Amino acid sequence: MAPPRPVQPSPRYKWWVVFMLWWVCFFNYADRQAISSVFPLLKSEFGFDAVQLGLIGSAFAWVYAFAAPVAGLGADRFVRKRIIIGACVVWSGFTLGTAWCGSFLPFLSVRALTGLGETFYFPAAMALISDYHCRATRSRAMAWHQSAVYAGTILGSWMAAVLAERLGWRFPFYLFGPIGIVLAAMLSWGLREPRRGAAETTASDAPAADGPAAGRPLSVRETWRAIFRSPPAVLLMLAFLCANFVAVIFLTWTPTFLVEKFHYSIGAAGLTGTLYIHLASAVAVPVAGAWADRLARRFAGGRMAVQLTGLVAGAFFVFLVGTAGSRGTLVLAMTVFGLGKGFYDSGIFAALYDAIEPRARGSAAGLMNTVGWGGGALGPLFVGLATQWGGQPTAWQNMSDAFAWCGAVYLLAAALLAAAIFLLARGGAWQPLAGTAGSR
Repeated sequence: MAPPRPVQPSPRYKWWVVFMLWWVCFFNYADRQAISSVFPLLKSEFGFDAVQLGLIGSAFAWVYAFAAPVAGLGADRFVRKRIIIGACVVWSGFTLGTAWCGSFLPFLSVRALTGLGETFYFPAAMALISDYHCRATRSRAMAWHQSAVYAGTILGSWMAAVLAERLGWRFPFYLFGPIGIVLAAMLSWGLREPRRGAAETTASDAPAADGPAAGRPLSVRETWRAIFRSPPAVLLMLAFLCANFVAVIFLTWTPTFLVEKFHYSIGAAGLTGTLYIHLASAVAVPVAGAWADRLARRFAGGRMAVQLTGLVAGAFFVFLVGTAGSRGTLVLAMTVFGLGKGFYDSGIFAALYDAIEPRARGSAAGLMNTVGWGGGALGPLFVGLATQWGGQPTAWQNMSDAFAWCGAVYLLAAALLAAAIFLLARGGAWQPLAGTAGSR
């Protein structure tokens, strides 16, 4: 395959790229969130029990997780524009296909295949943005792109719930799927593939110290060695598993929880279940990121300390979500939990990179996604099992207990982060592999 023709993007076009990909990312999250918003309707129409709904929620995350390393390798080797467009067409097609499902196995299969399409988007999109934006603008570009995650989660859930309530549960999928395919067609016209490393070699941004000049690429064996010889990195991955376990539970089960315990309408549950948590996270992320950068200059593990603060503070309010007896308490608990989640989310990969040498960071990020989403996918199944087989008199009481136990999972993540900070302070930061530093 011939390499793409190098382009010299204008300052305006590089932000146009972010704008285009913002909408793709928005529907990436809207499509994945829509299914959770219609769980109560699927339960009514098809008689799905809590375990079956939990498996439908988990199928997406499992496939998303275990395909992540392949997606990362592909983004390093093939034209990223084509990967992004292809992924958008695939997941949008399976989103549309969700509307044609009529029993448990088709739902399970379609959600798994939707996850397969979506997992290829992020590695390619992040790499492409990084080649349009040098270090002077890269954080802002990626922060704007990240805002689509929260917007897609909130508005996708709400739109799907309202449309399903008024027009039937199939309608959101009839709408979202074709929109994604139209977006892919627009990208094929408007998105250009940049030369790899272009932003690192422009006159305004000299080659970074951790770029290609830092040394030859690591072999696969050396890459795994660089990752697993760093105990803080391993602890961070395990903490991400715990945090994502809780996050996937909230993404999957909160609308149903609000309908069954607090008697929200389906439309109101779809909005309430995402608005307070993710809007609070969106507010917290830039604040936490600035604080983390400042602390990281003062001591090793500064970024992790900000994450730790979010987990410890969030643990109590996660517990309070499960035990809340009124809507006012529930909204307060979800909002403060969202703030804590934002503090944790702000440093997921930045903190990992403090413990991993630059040439292994792409593989480390892929492995972290595999660990976090693979383990996190057990969350919806856990709630489904607890709801159906718990010891309380009613299903919603069992679900409340399952949500409350998520506070303990958050504390476990906090303990793992505290251990990572301790090890990093004792010299656990990354070191170049012997015989490779500075080599060409």
